[in-house]
Amino acid sequence: MTHPVFSIITPMYKGASLVAATIKSVIAQEFPDWEMIIVDDCSPDNGEGIAVVNSFAKNDSRIKLIPLSQNRGSSGARNEALRNACGRYWAFLDSDDIWHPDYLKIMKKHIDSCSDKQAAVFYCGYRRMDELCKQELLPAYICAGIKTYHTLLYHCPIFPSAAIVDSTKLKHPVFFREELRNLRDDYVFWLDILAQELVAVGYDDILVDYRMRNDSLTASKKKMIYPQWNIYRNVLKMNIFKSFFYLCSWALNGIRKYKKI
Repeated sequence: MTHPVFSIITPMYKGASLVAATIKSVIAQEFPDWEMIIVDDCSPDNGEGIAVVNSFAKNDSRIKLIPLSQNRGSSGARNEALRNACGRYWAFLDSDDIWHPDYLKIMKKHIDSCSDKQAAVFYCGYRRMDELCKQELLPAYICAGIKTYHTLLYHCPIFPSAAIVDSTKLKHPVFFREELRNLRDDYVFWLDILAQELVAVGYDDILVDYRMRNDSLTASKKKMIYPQWNIYRNVLKMNIFKSFFYLCSWALNGIRKYKKI
């Protein structure tokens, strides 16, 4: 059996109206050696999202659908996809985001040319678009360079839909923590990887479009304050003073990230 180079991990919840554009952006990739695993997280849409995915899957065997029988949050949906992934590289793509046609091609070149043996996560910049993906709401976000576990405590520039993991670099398996459901599960996932004495490497290329949806859980920074505090205090087990220090650093970096310049 031939394994694809990339396994694309896509959780879907209420994705019927946007997932088609996401899938089309994957099919349009100039690097064709991939599988796309879409996990429907028990969407309350009478099967509309599943029907959209199936309309593509019947014509392209690289696209696979896994419907969950109960809602497990984005963390559980991603874990289900990871357990079924066959590719060496895990490329994450949410069901409402868009890859530029050269995303996989350029990122594969970066990965192949990276000489850092500790590099396990690779990410690029992205555009921040309106819900129709027609207009930029904020300047494109770029934060290139090498990031360690320690630097991620202050600020996490890794956007899931612009991130790829080399699974062969992991010293032991890493999965998303399902108790976090949809809130900061991706952040802890990156921390758990880098805690294995590994690093993330960011690049200047802007290769992804992020839809800043009005109903997104992360649309409001205020909504993320307690979940972020919970990570420092209860997941990472920091004392109250360290937790407050890192929360303030995270908040300041967030202001810089989202201000219009």
